[in-house]
Amino acid sequence: MRSSTALRVRFVAVAAAIVAFAAASLPARAEKAASPATRAPRAASRPAAALPSRGRGDSTAGLTLKGGEEGTVFRTLTVEGEDRIHIEVERPTLSLDVDPERAAGLDRGSVRDVLDRTTPDLVTPLMALSATQTAPWVAHPWLSHFSEGAVARFRPAVSGVERWRLVVVNARAESVAVFQGNGDPPREIAWDGRSTSGDPVAPGARYSYVFEARDKAGNKRNFVGEGFGVSAFRYGEAQDPVLVFSGRELARPGGGPFGAEEAPPIVIEAATAVNQTEPGRRFRIEVTARSREEADQLGARLVRWMSPFVIGDPARLEPVALVQSDAPAGAAVTIRTAN
Repeated sequence: MRSSTALRVRFVAVAAAIVAFAAASLPARAEKAASPATRAPRAASRPAAALPSRGRGDSTAGLTLKGGEEGTVFRTLTVEGEDRIHIEVERPTLSLDVDPERAAGLDRGSVRDVLDRTTPDLVTPLMALSATQTAPWVAHPWLSHFSEGAVARFRPAVSGVERWRLVVVNARAESVAVFQGNGDPPREIAWDGRSTSGDPVAPGARYSYVFEARDKAGNKRNFVGEGFGVSAFRYGEAQDPVLVFSGRELARPGGGPFGAEEAPPIVIEAATAVNQTEPGRRFRIEVTARSREEADQLGARLVRWMSPFVIGDPARLEPVALVQSDAPAGAAVTIRTAN
């Protein structure tokens, strides 16, 4: 009897526990069975903050979506509440349809536009090179053998003249240059060393002048000036110079010729004038002498002297021999650009 009574008591206790467990789990099952439309008001009533996971160890448990702000980008989005909702976010394909020929600010430009974007530094490398290497093509501004402007100036002191005429003549009394005008002559008449044909006269020769004046009555008066010489001179533009000098000016100041490797200062000054022109420009070294041999020898010496001081190929210097029976002693030299 005792054993059957105890067995009945244990059965009742187990049944009561089962009934209590079923009663406790009944609300949760009913909530899960509800439709999404029924659960929507409850989910909407929750705050727009993080929806923490329910103990599954998800790394997005602390994610917060702030209202009114932009910039949050998700590849996937998982919302866990009463049910787990997983949303795949599809990214749109990026397509850039841009025509460089018509897009503003994408002009192609020319090759010069591309090169002008950065200016190359050409000074620094040359400055660094000049610290270790010396250039033989050095300017010599202290040399002043070639005069510029007038080679002779005439100052006629006459007045009351109807017309006047000034004639420059050589040693053979041949007219070289002529100046004339009406009324009183100017206080000074400058001669640049060129003849009436425009060519330079031979330096080293002797010249003189005759001044003629006529008054209103037709009376004529002549004034003969003293003889004078013409030394080295130059004329023309910097890019087209003409250098004229006498062969006598190639001698040393104390007398005697210069050696083959020692250039006279006047030749170095002529080379400096050549270097100031366009690179590669050719020059004629015209030597006028009384014999062909003398002209050829002097022309060869001038090329040899000038070559170390001229930038570029020495072949740009071309000697030309001219023979004249009345050439000045020691020859005359004219250096000009070759046409």
